[in-house]
Amino acid sequence: MPDGISDLDKNRALAEWLEWQLRQVRGRIRELEIKEQQERRRREQAHAALRWKIQPQRSSSAALVHRGDCALYPVQGGFLNREEAVIALAEPDIEPCQICRPETGLADG
Repeated sequence: MPDGISDLDKNRALAEWLEWQLRQVRGRIRELEIKEQQERRRREQAHAALRWKIQPQRSSSAALVHRGDCALYPVQGGFLNREEAVIALAEPDIEPCQICRPETGLADG
């Protein structure tokens, strides 16, 4: 047997190194997927903040207009644009949410 490392040992070492690299790459992929999901959520929240929604009237309270990102009324669809929200707030039986204060966003336009 010649001096030095055998071909078998070299290939075992190479396999270990490649497995280590693969674990590193898979870990990085997981990190990037999480980062991408977080960024998508941030974009969705930012977009929702530029829209409004109406919580239907209940027997004991008026209908409420909320900002699109208000957590008090979490819905995924049926958003209003600015003009529709202004019209809704002009209705006598619809009030602004006292927590998210949607009228402040409407005053900007």
